[in-house]
Amino acid sequence: MIKDLYDLGDAPELGAVPKRMYASVIRRERYGEPVDAFRTEVVDVPPVRPGQVLVKVMAAGVNYNNVWAALGSPLDVITARQKQGATEDFHIGGSDLSGVVWAVGENVRGVKPGDEVVVLAARWDESAEDVRLGAEPVTSASQRVWGYEENYGSFAQFAVVDDYMCHPKPARLSWAASACYMATAATAYRQLFGWQPHTVRPGDPVLVWGGAGGLGSIAIQLVRHVGGIPVAVVSSQERGEFCVGLGAEGWIDRRDFDHWGRLPDASDEAAMAKWLSGARAFGRRFWEVLGERRAPRIVLEHSGADTIPTSLYLCDNAGMVVICGGTTGYNGDVDLRFLWMRQKRLQGSHVASLREAREVTRLIDQGAVDPCLSRTFGFEEIGLAHQLLHENRHPAGNMAVLVNASE
Repeated sequence: MIKDLYDLGDAPELGAVPKRMYASVIRRERYGEPVDAFRTEVVDVPPVRPGQVLVKVMAAGVNYNNVWAALGSPLDVITARQKQGATEDFHIGGSDLSGVVWAVGENVRGVKPGDEVVVLAARWDESAEDVRLGAEPVTSASQRVWGYEENYGSFAQFAVVDDYMCHPKPARLSWAASACYMATAATAYRQLFGWQPHTVRPGDPVLVWGGAGGLGSIAIQLVRHVGGIPVAVVSSQERGEFCVGLGAEGWIDRRDFDHWGRLPDASDEAAMAKWLSGARAFGRRFWEVLGERRAPRIVLEHSGADTIPTSLYLCDNAGMVVICGGTTGYNGDVDLRFLWMRQKRLQGSHVASLREAREVTRLIDQGAVDPCLSRTFGFEEIGLAHQLLHENRHPAGNMAVLVNASE
């Protein structure tokens, strides 16, 4: 007999699907500070449809997207889904996991029950018109981030994903270390190697914003792995030293500068002169760390409004600023003179392709890149983990939450 509900760490026999499960749930009435927004509840296990697999979640990663989900801003994910026809009045977040394939739907390829997997949280409609016409699936208009834009993420006993989202778990890593890296590592990998001809080459200086964060800590290692020269931007000496330990040439403390934020109007000569003074001082600091007067060929961005003016100014002629987020705001000002006259590229980048996710997973499995697991939380501490991220009090690197795993 299959029970309706199993304790965390327990499960029915392989291939069987229980009716209910424990999950860490966000509801609209709890929107606000992440530590208060997440609560453990019992919910129905979502159905396993053709092409999908049920994964017993062993551990889950912690990413900034579910800080936004907890706050209900800048996007109310529950309301957004209901406008598209969803009936659930709750959100189960989590866009990274390691786990065991527990059951499969019809026509599943590439995985079978018992396989140990990690998941790339990019989901798309393989029959979408743009995909059928040759678009890279990750760029499809149908693409959504599972566990944020889509419900029933990894903060639950079981998760249902499409078969193509699954990748082999790195055999050398624990459940927690395997769960913490994919969203950040695959995103960084695409930013650094996915936009020809602006891929990192030996000797290329690369500026990495938030070098001690999950994305930055992976990016530093990837740049160094191919012979590039990463320079990290951080908010403390401790975090700077952490980056050097990963392979950074050195670090810049952003607290030493005060020109951050929106650009002044180009017609305001005094304000523009003041801003340029700050940006040039930041550039001189970059030269000091690098040891020579060269601009970064690639700038890895995610902070957005506060930093994008400096990034585009500092980037080398014919170089690229590649951005995957906007944690300080979305209204990023650009002085177009620096863009067109210096023939620079401002490139948006979002998650990763299946190939890119598989390649970075192989690098991690080979030990060429460390996932930088910094702290592991219990299931009841999911809100706490996101609160630390929200307040920028989280440890350097990536974080994970144990779900069905005990260690």
